This record gives sequence, structure tokens and C-alpha cells, in this order.
Amino acid sequence: MGRLFTSESVTEGHPDKIADQISDEILDALIEQDPNSRVAAETTVATGLALVVGEISTNAYVDIAKVARETIREIGYTNNQDGFNAESIAVLTSIDEQSADIALGVDKAYESKQEGVTEDFGTGAGDQGIIFGFATDETPEYLPPAISFAHRLTRQLTKVRKDGTLSYLRPDGKSQVTVEFDEEGKVKRVHTIVISTQHAEDITLEQIRKDIIEYVIKPVIPAELLDDDTIYYVNPTGRFVIGGPQGDAGLTGRKIIVDTYGGTGRHGGGAFSGKDPTKVDRSAAYAARWVAKNLVAAGLAKKVEVELAYAIGVAKPVSIAVDTFGTGSVSDEKIVEVINKVFDLRPAAIISALDLRRPIYKQTAAYGHFGRTDIDLPWEKLDKVEEIKKSL
Repeated sequence: MGRLFTSESVTEGHPDKIADQISDEILDALIEQDPNSRVAAETTVATGLALVVGEISTNAYVDIAKVARETIREIGYTNNQDGFNAESIAVLTSIDEQSADIALGVDKAYESKQEGVTEDFGTGAGDQGIIFGFATDETPEYLPPAISFAHRLTRQLTKVRKDGTLSYLRPDGKSQVTVEFDEEGKVKRVHTIVISTQHAEDITLEQIRKDIIEYVIKPVIPAELLDDDTIYYVNPTGRFVIGGPQGDAGLTGRKIIVDTYGGTGRHGGGAFSGKDPTKVDRSAAYAARWVAKNLVAAGLAKKVEVELAYAIGVAKPVSIAVDTFGTGSVSDEKIVEVINKVFDLRPAAIISALDLRRPIYKQTAAYGHFGRTDIDLPWEKLDKVEEIKKSL
């Protein structure tokens, strides 16, 4: 047997993803009215309850309870039997303004405050942080295969629920895919697929298993990667009626590996959802992905991980590191030089280059922030490939 690697994804009805979507819908609603809103919105959901807390400085007005209910309604929690109903849950809020001390560093970068400096460095980083971006040529979307397949399964699981193909499905669900690689590191086959999906009480496990394989797995996993030895675990506990926030509390930012690269490559630890783009946890993570994807597309490596590090209030990254895992066509040091030539990774420059002060965030809050083929995201554009090639 070759090397195995596993990644997971969750549906938009998973409790943690409900929380992410509410936080990002609040962000979108604020940015739509006031693009310069400073937002750090955290949500937790439990049986009959959504709690929104955080720090927000804005000229906009948003009815947070209304936004939370609309988000929950769109996901599909409209039935009292789910223990979590958009029409009847309590929505509690506790919101303060952004700390004036943090604002000092964000409003004007440290570099701009130095004696004799005339250049405007724009905003400083909203916090210190280490951020990783990753790209690989193993799939058309430049994502690692396991997380790519896992996201395809959860998107399909939601699709067949919402279009009525499998009307007995409920919003909560998960997928997990184990990929087997050959000696050269190429995808050989899919070794194991796990699907756990919430369902109505009156449906048999046998029916669920048959339908999930037929309508969820086969339409999205390439047939040549499935064989007689592929293992399928569908609702392996035998029953999944109690789900969503009734089955497990949810919290913003608890699915950061699902949001990124499925455990391939490293993670700096910062979550995305509910944060405006002055927070480098979000904007610089998008920039690092943009850099990595363009480097791979330009042929500088088959696989690239980019690390950026920031200090609070300082505009320029304190460090840039690259790892090509031995796949580079030039040295890692040379690639760092290329990054410094081609990309401006100060927060204000990232916000401008990727046009991040607009309401594009809720659509990222489920099924991953990277490699999306169903939505148009600026950090997925291959718009720097020619410039990278010229810089060499």
C-alpha cells in the first residue's frame, strides 16, 4: 500500500460553520454600508440560541438578530424538530468598539510614524500573526487532492438536500476522504470515504447508504479512483437524527483546517470568519494563497508553501519564508526574491490589490476559502504569472 493522507470537510449546516456564516454575513452587511468598518465578530450557537460577541467600529447600522436569523433560514434550519429554528431561536449580542490602542497601529503604520519618513505605508497590521499560503499542481484548483474531494462531497451533500433529490436529509453533515498515493507521490486511488449526514427519523440506514453512494459520492469522485477495495462508511454510528446546534454547540473559527488546506502544509492558527481585511489573519492568508498559486502556475515549483509574519501596527511583513518541498525549478531563496519584487504584502496594498473592502465573505464561510470553482474569488486569480516569469 502507498502513502495515505486524509482530509475532512463539513456542510454549511454543521454547528461551527453556522457560526462562521453568521459572523461573515454580519461582516458583509457592515462592509456593504461602510467599507472601512472594523469588525471582529464571534458567534456561538447552541440549542435555541445564537450569541454574537466582539468588537465593531463602523458608521453602518445592521440588525444583527435579523442577519443571524436570515443566515440560519438560508442554511435550512426552519423545523422545530431540529432543535434549532430560525424563527424561534434567541439571538443575544454583546458588541464593543475596537480598542483605541489597536486602532492607533492600524490607522497609521509604524513605518509612517518614523522621523524623516515621507512615504505613506498605509495601515499597519491589525495584529501580530504568522500566516501560511499553499498551492500544488496536483488538482486543477491547485488544492491538495484529499481536501478537494472532501469539499466536493459536502457541496454535493447540500445540493441533493436543497434540490429535493434526497429530501430526507437535514442540514448537518461531514465528509472525510483518504487518498492513496503511489511511490512517485501521484494520486493512485481513493482508499476510504466517510460521510455522516443528519437525516429524518423515518429513513433506514440501508436506504441512506445506497442513496449517498449513488447521488453524492459517484457524481463527484472520479470513477477511475474508486475500485472494489474502496471503503465506504456512511453514518457509521447507525443513526444521525439529532444534529446541528442541538447535537453539538458551534463556534466561529473552529474549522480552520477545513477552511484552508485540509492539514496539508502548516497553519498559523488564526481563523478567518468575522474579521475585516485589516486583520492579517484573513487578508494576508488570502495574499499568501494568491502568491503560492501564481508561483506554481508560473512553473517555479510543483508545490509551494509561503509563510508571512507580521507585527501589530507594522505594515511590512517581518519575514517571508518559502518551502517548495524539493519541487522548485529555482531555489527557495530566489523565490523569496521574486515575491519581494512582484508582490506588495503590506495590509493596505493587499486590500487594494485584491479589492477586499466589499461584501464577499459569507460565500467563503463554508466549503473552503481556497480552490473554489463555484464562486469568483480575487485571491484565486492567476494574474501575476507573466510578471513572475519576467522577474526571473
